[in-house]
Amino acid sequence: MSNDLIPPSPKYDPAAQPPPDDAALFAEGEPLELFGRWFKDAKEKEPNDPNAMALATADASGFPDVRMVLLKDFDARGFAFYSNAESAKGRQLEANPRAAVVFHWKSLRRQVRVRGLIERVPAEEADAYFQSRDRGARLGAWASQQSRPLEDRLALEKRIAEFAAKYGLGEVPRPEHWGGYRLIPLAIEFWRDRPFRLHDRLVFTRDAAHSAWSKSRLYP
Repeated sequence: MSNDLIPPSPKYDPAAQPPPDDAALFAEGEPLELFGRWFKDAKEKEPNDPNAMALATADASGFPDVRMVLLKDFDARGFAFYSNAESAKGRQLEANPRAAVVFHWKSLRRQVRVRGLIERVPAEEADAYFQSRDRGARLGAWASQQSRPLEDRLALEKRIAEFAAKYGLGEVPRPEHWGGYRLIPLAIEFWRDRPFRLHDRLVFTRDAAHSAWSKSRLYP
């Protein structure tokens, strides 16, 4: 049985494929440095939202959920993103503070998968990021009862108008229920497209946040 909507498997011309730079990829010993280089390439070449990532969580019963969010910072500590803590993802992360993300840079034919533990971003960092957002987005953080039923669009627009009137031209503070999360990586896998589904996979793993990384190559 076939579905005409699904594209056929690609046909590769090996002669047209650029030679892989295995030396640069597989000599790397620190995954966050490698991620920084790949992310820089994505920022320069990916046409839309290079910081978009699929965030997978699970509730207290283990039932999984996934959605797209935006990476807002990364450093040696991990990968930071922000959300309403009362949203579905916030409740799931409270019940089960573990998560996974996937970056898929289609234009570059690259992918990075990360799994690890979740911690809350300190309040001062969340405050600084919140104030960097557009004013409309700050008002939206107050107005949106994220993940809860919404009667209609007008109800949302009324709430936005109420908070716009409340704060007038003054500063819009960060709501207590809105903040940041940091994914502390315990596993980071780098994936690169290669012909005939014989992709390159390089994975870094460690036992705890401050442990040394180990590296291995995986079958595609």
